[in-house]
Amino acid sequence: MIFGTADFFGGLATRRSKVLAVVVLSQLGGLLLVAALLPVLPGHPSTAALAWGMASGVAGAFGIVLFYRGLATGMMSVIAPTTATTAMAVPVVFGLLTGDRPSPLALVGVVLGLFAVLLVSREPDNGGASGPKAGPILAALVSGAGFGGFFVLLKLAPADSGTWPLLGARIASIALVALLALVTRRSLRPVPGSLTVTIAAGVLDMAANVLYLFAAQRGMLTLVAVLVSLYPASTLLLARYVLGERLSPVQITGVGFALGAIALIAAA
Repeated sequence: MIFGTADFFGGLATRRSKVLAVVVLSQLGGLLLVAALLPVLPGHPSTAALAWGMASGVAGAFGIVLFYRGLATGMMSVIAPTTATTAMAVPVVFGLLTGDRPSPLALVGVVLGLFAVLLVSREPDNGGASGPKAGPILAALVSGAGFGGFFVLLKLAPADSGTWPLLGARIASIALVALLALVTRRSLRPVPGSLTVTIAAGVLDMAANVLYLFAAQRGMLTLVAVLVSLYPASTLLLARYVLGERLSPVQITGVGFALGAIALIAAA
């Protein structure tokens, strides 16, 4: 659920500051964290580890820019789970095609997890007001594909590389987004009052990435991806109690199904 909390903070930051500034500064916070963890966590540096990491960083950079833009312009309680649906589908399909064979109980958890994400993606009743805008939803779907690619490419790094692929990922994503800001002449200066929440988003995101990477190195991508993609449950709850966004009964049911999916996959 750390991913969900990081996304909530990232969404808050993008409502106060420019998207590219939030992305670069949050990624810098994550870079500092992974650099501090490299000496204390197991792992062997290699060209392959850094190369796969940098490839994942490119996919993740496109994903995070579009995701934060969606969070800034749409409802967090809709954008986050919509992104997660695509982010889960890409590695699940890849894992099944490359030989993952989950147990029947775990497969039930996978299906339940997908159903949970679809439920929490439903737009709550807004009293007859217009539905969700197409722009943020499209951004959420494309960003999910970027995140899915990020998860797959990290999985392809050598299993003994530890967190070194994340170092490559952060270097590549920061360089790419900074170049985008330069080309489009966008400022990377944060709006006063937004720096703390921006750095918090980046640190939490990197902490979640570290946990994901170790899980993916030791387990089946099909199962790990589903567990990771249940993070919108925490984003929904934070959006509900901090921002006052209303959850529909269907979304609340989806949160319950997400917890059930976690239990089934963990028990398999």
